Amino acid sequence: MSENGGTFDLVVLGGGSGGYAAALRAAELDQSVVLIEKDKLGGTCLHRGCIPTKALLHSAEVADSAKESEAFGVKATFEGIDVQAVHAYKDKVVNGLFKGLTGLVKSRKITVVEGEGKLTGADEVTVGDTVYKGRNILLATGSRPKTLGLDIDGEKVMTSDQALDLDRVPESVIVLGGGVIGVEFASVWRSYGADVTIVEALPHLVPVEEESSSKLLERAFRKRKIKFELGTPFESVKTTDAGVTVTLKGGKTLEAEVLLVAIGRGPVSEGLGYEEQGITLDRGFVQVDENLHTGVGNVYAVGDLIPTLQLAHVGFAEGIFVAEHIAGQNPPAIDYDGVPRVTYCEPEVASVGLTTKAAKERGHDVVEMNYNLAGNGKSQILQTSGAVKVIAEKDGPVLGVHMVGSRVGELIAEGQLIYNWEALPSEVAQLIHPHPSQSEALGEAHLALAGKPLHVHD
Repeated sequence: MSENGGTFDLVVLGGGSGGYAAALRAAELDQSVVLIEKDKLGGTCLHRGCIPTKALLHSAEVADSAKESEAFGVKATFEGIDVQAVHAYKDKVVNGLFKGLTGLVKSRKITVVEGEGKLTGADEVTVGDTVYKGRNILLATGSRPKTLGLDIDGEKVMTSDQALDLDRVPESVIVLGGGVIGVEFASVWRSYGADVTIVEALPHLVPVEEESSSKLLERAFRKRKIKFELGTPFESVKTTDAGVTVTLKGGKTLEAEVLLVAIGRGPVSEGLGYEEQGITLDRGFVQVDENLHTGVGNVYAVGDLIPTLQLAHVGFAEGIFVAEHIAGQNPPAIDYDGVPRVTYCEPEVASVGLTTKAAKERGHDVVEMNYNLAGNGKSQILQTSGAVKVIAEKDGPVLGVHMVGSRVGELIAEGQLIYNWEALPSEVAQLIHPHPSQSEALGEAHLALAGKPLHVHD
């Protein structure tokens, strides 16, 4: 017989960014909450995604600084990568944040249940033999790496999960997929000294970004001697004694020690009782309305489980939205175009708002300004190249901000305010940016759009 785990205002299935954000916000709004997680609180982002990968990218940046120190008049030698020490640094960051999150959840009087939950009714989730009833249910079971049905052995063929904990720097790597995950790992491994080739079926790296950003990244990667095969679909892989042989469509073969399969992430929705309860799935993604409601009972879904942007900060915002919605706060709908997107390779790629293509498809009369970082003092000090591109409606607001260069991920927050507050280029042009800073590049692009170009060459 099933045990009664109690009745709560909100039962959350999954403790990643979307699930724990909803739990924290609901608890803050005096709702009783149970949070069910089979692994560790924090989910993919904290344990296998954003946080550990960015730690690797920072260590890669330090490696590059050591190798390039002479360009800055500093005599230093690069002795190599101590992989164990890199993992110790990465794990220290993750564990510190995990401890903080666990403490925070505990302090909000949220009931945390460790175990695998299943939706067994429109108002209940069952873990083992215990049934948790919910006035509202939130599905936040996240995503896992897609594998194309390949045999992931973790040694020669791997996903980002295994790549994060690899105990060595491979001599050569083929990265299947030129999206965010693929280019970030390519960037790390190149900095660590590996020979890297990216295979991408679409015509550009980071194909969802503005085309000019993709081209700037490709130019920078060529300079870093990262090779890539674009517009070339993958056909097959076979493991050899030395590693892997990858065959591309058209017959070309590539050989390397390791194949990283980075072709995106798919939702975790199978075998969890969703379809049995009448929830609509499309390619595994849970379908929701503008209130993130599934159409069944009081069941909501957020994060990588639904077909919105697969970003931790999106899951986070969606979780908060659901908590406020069920508490009767009537929160405004999320504008997904206004969410900043950052790829943390070297150089970084960051954007917010629309691409030129999307803006034109939506019928906007588009004007744009490309400001090269060669004209920016701080970028020259940092010895980084790239550009800031601003897209605006003719005689209207800014529609998109697109950047490439070292550290531009930190700059996109200003672009986010400009886009979301529907600022006119002339309004931004009046703002005085600190000198010397990379943020001036954003200011200069708006000055030029407003018809007052200072450092822009005709």
